Amino acid sequence: MRVVVQRVRASQVTIAKETTGAIARGLMLLVGIAPTDTDAELAWMARKCLYLRLFPGEDGTAWARSVADISGELLVVSQFTLYGDCRKGRRPSFIGASTPTVAEALYDRFAELLRASGLRVATGKFGADMQVRIDNDGPVTLLLEREAGT
Repeated sequence: MRVVVQRVRASQVTIAKETTGAIARGLMLLVGIAPTDTDAELAWMARKCLYLRLFPGEDGTAWARSVADISGELLVVSQFTLYGDCRKGRRPSFIGASTPTVAEALYDRFAELLRASGLRVATGKFGADMQVRIDNDGPVTLLLEREAGT
C-alpha cells in the first residue's frame, strides 16, 4: 500500500464540474493499493496517517501534533498510478497495482478505518476522472509505504 500524504489548508475533488468531497485544514491522502494488501496494511496505514505528527504545536514547535490532535479533516482519493512503473519504455506499467474490484473494496475499508477515528473524512469516487485541488501547507508531502507481511 502506498499513500501520498499532504498537509493541506484545504483540498477538494471535483467530478464533472461537481465537488464531491472537500475539506478544510487536515490531510490529503492519495491512496494506491497493491494486489497483496490486506486488512493488516490498511490498519497500519490508517494509524500512521491519523497519528503522524505533521502539524506544529500551539507554541510553534514543528512536528508536534497529528491530524487527530488538531481535529483536522481528511480527503481520501484513490490513486492507482502510485504503482506506475516507468523504468522501461515511455509508457508506465501498472502491473504493480491491484485489480479495480479488489482495490475498490480495500479503498472503501481504508476510508471506514479513518472514519472510525471520529474525524471528518471526505472521498473522491473510485475509478472516476477527478480533478483534485490541493492547497499544500508548508509544503509538506510524504510518501508512506507498507508491504504485506512487514
